[in-house]
Amino acid sequence: MTTDDSHHDDASPDEDCRQSGAQWRESDSPLRADGGTEAEGADEATLDPWGSSTIADYRKLFEQFGIEEFDDLLPEVPNPHYLMRRGVIFGHRDYRPVADAMRTGDDFAALSGFMPTGDPHIGHKLVFDEIIWHQQQGGDAYALIADLEAHSARGLTWDEIDEHATNYVLSLLALGFDPEDGTLYRQSDNREVQDLAFELGAEANFSELQAIYDFDGETDVSHMQSVVTQMADILYPQLDEPKPTVIPVGPDQDPHMRLARDLAARMRYFGVTEAFASFEADAAERTLLRQAYDAREEYAEEPDRPRCGEAADWLRENRQAPGDALVSVTAKLDEAGKEPLRPRIRFLDRNATDGAFEALIEAIDGEKRVYDEHIDTFDLDHAEAEELAREVELDTGGYGFLPPSSIYHRFMTGLTGGKMSSSIPASHISLLDDPAEGYDKVKSATTGGRTTAEEQREKGGKADECPVYELYAYLLSGDDDEFATEVYEECVGGERLCGGCKEQAAELIEDFLEDHQEKREEWADKLDDLDIDLDSDRKRSGAD
Repeated sequence: MTTDDSHHDDASPDEDCRQSGAQWRESDSPLRADGGTEAEGADEATLDPWGSSTIADYRKLFEQFGIEEFDDLLPEVPNPHYLMRRGVIFGHRDYRPVADAMRTGDDFAALSGFMPTGDPHIGHKLVFDEIIWHQQQGGDAYALIADLEAHSARGLTWDEIDEHATNYVLSLLALGFDPEDGTLYRQSDNREVQDLAFELGAEANFSELQAIYDFDGETDVSHMQSVVTQMADILYPQLDEPKPTVIPVGPDQDPHMRLARDLAARMRYFGVTEAFASFEADAAERTLLRQAYDAREEYAEEPDRPRCGEAADWLRENRQAPGDALVSVTAKLDEAGKEPLRPRIRFLDRNATDGAFEALIEAIDGEKRVYDEHIDTFDLDHAEAEELAREVELDTGGYGFLPPSSIYHRFMTGLTGGKMSSSIPASHISLLDDPAEGYDKVKSATTGGRTTAEEQREKGGKADECPVYELYAYLLSGDDDEFATEVYEECVGGERLCGGCKEQAAELIEDFLEDHQEKREEWADKLDDLDIDLDSDRKRSGAD
């Protein structure tokens, strides 16, 4: 969930993405940006929050990890950010509740964390911009310094952490974060986050962390603690009240999001699901039960009151199912015998106190059946039941967490080609670089140009493989899609040559850095007024 400069800006879109990434979606659609060239050694199958692997094929994230394509959701997002319009934000996990809240004016939140392991650079700016944009759309914005993670997972001293944390905060403010309307904090100073992490830790175990993060017997306990602290960060915006919450991240952080969504569900007092009889059924079995119920006119002696045994016979004769679902569900139906097959909504007791379970029984109107570990209701639909379960949970001391959402942006290519790495200064532009140095880095950057000017004019440049074009698409064009399109079309059409293109980009980078650093200086004089302590007490206690 946190951004740090060891891996955040790796680059590796696939060839198909390069062919189509910067094209128009339709004749009047915004420009789509690409993620640059594939880095050697890219690993398309592993997502490692602390590693340095790149993503060779973004499409595999949809297939292997269930990340959804942002394009499909874009029409539902009010006033979408240019990173969304250009496809830099390419995927999401359950972002629709956030988009719905924007449209309806309901509460929502956005949060991201920054691991202070080095200077903030243009890769981090993507996340800064996403948090700021959500704040401008009316969301509660949270930005945190992941100092506990930096200390445990990266081994930084508290002096180093404080220096880097200050630089991150200054750049965030200079780019437009409103501290009066948002929340800034550092993990080590937020007792609510630490207390929530303790509670979440009771729902996770070492085997799970080992499977997700490849932890082993050599992994520090503090490193494992930093994981549950990040889970607490992700859910922190919902401590006062449940609300749709989005975490903007690179795809390498998706393991954190999957675990956070699982833990949010495990913390709930009640689960809400569909059921058809007194026995429990998994998702595959429920699909078959629904089919049997819908076909009751074909087999039931009394179609208004189909029996479980009748449904079992019909399923065996008429349906096939993957795995053991058909065998298991028909066995359950046989055992239920003459019990009626009847749709209902089931409240499952997950972590409810006795008082909460009794309160839910009292709150359910209409026909209901009460069992030791669940309650069946016949007069509520699923959405109504979810709302009621959350309401009772909150009234009886629970959290009522909504599953957190996430959006994923492409990694940027290094200016020298391949990975953008903090260990290779020429590959990235730090937000602290002297403007003249930023100018020189762009002028020295690799391009997607042809061997000669004549060949460029004849065949056009390879904008989709050009780190300099990425600067235009991700940063230099700002909200001006027309300008980004012009640069792209002039390049691929052979009108724009690399020398002039780099000169223009270098001048724009220089101007951006000058403006950004002036704003940083203005904020530096106001840091003491912020509700965040950038001088850790831990170093004075000998924690280093």
